[in-house]
Amino acid sequence: MWFLGCFFILRSYGIDFEFAWPDALAFTGVFLASVFVLEVIFGFYIPKGKNVWLLILIPFVLSFVGISLHRFILKWLFTEESFYLEMLFQSFYLRWAILAIPEILIAFIALVVSKLEQQEESQRRETAINKLSREAELMQIRQQLQPHFLFNSLNSISALVVSQPQKAREMVLQLSDFLRGTIRKDHKQWVSLEEELNYLKMYLDIERVRFGHRLQVEIESSPEIGDSKLPQLLIQPLLENAIKHGLYGLTGEVNILLKTSSDVNYLKVEVENPFDPESSPPGGTGFGLDSVKRRLELLFGRTDLLQTNSSEGRFLVTLKIPQLK
Repeated sequence: MWFLGCFFILRSYGIDFEFAWPDALAFTGVFLASVFVLEVIFGFYIPKGKNVWLLILIPFVLSFVGISLHRFILKWLFTEESFYLEMLFQSFYLRWAILAIPEILIAFIALVVSKLEQQEESQRRETAINKLSREAELMQIRQQLQPHFLFNSLNSISALVVSQPQKAREMVLQLSDFLRGTIRKDHKQWVSLEEELNYLKMYLDIERVRFGHRLQVEIESSPEIGDSKLPQLLIQPLLENAIKHGLYGLTGEVNILLKTSSDVNYLKVEVENPFDPESSPPGGTGFGLDSVKRRLELLFGRTDLLQTNSSEGRFLVTLKIPQLK
């Protein structure tokens, strides 16, 4: 396009064909060479701050060198053509302006592109840092889950060693099976609902050793949603929280309900337990619900996936897990 534009302009000013096409070709070559040099320069260095004036000076000087080279080549080719050479000398500054203006524009375009690339790179780095930060916090929460449960179990074993050594031994064996199963899962961030329920049954076997016949847990889950995915160790803190608050302040059997169902694009989990509204809550770090809330926020960027409700001596936790496609 540059060649054709130069060629037809020269022809419109009465320049013969035999002079017009070499002139246009040389002018195009100079233009392309200048663009290449600008690309190389601004590929390694983009003026900033007080040095922005170089965006004008460099193309200005480069176009002057290009026009001088263009005139030298054509003067050497057409030494005997005085009419054409006179036109060539008279149009020197006009050609310089024609070449300098687009080169300056290209330099500013290079600056804009560089700024956009830097901004994009900065956003990529920020996204990567945020992702690593979320993953690190998620890993920290997951690593806290097992020790939190393990400490409670060891305290119970310690209490049973003297009074009921057989139960203490049974609990140690079940705890060993439980830890062996969860260690195999450590490399997996997501598990199926079926796997998670099997894990919860192992956990409940240990808790039943601690609380005996008082602990009654009913699990309602349809086989059709067994393949639904959820973050590993997500339900266990809720169930542990229900057991702790359900058994505290109450005598006799305590019935806890764990129900899972499909809700459009969500896996819905409900944990319901009785509690004594007149009793003060048991001591603890509040790790259960807080850890689940924080994991959901880190994974999905939402704070509305965990809801709690209490009425008439029953406490209900509703968890909704988006199903990734």
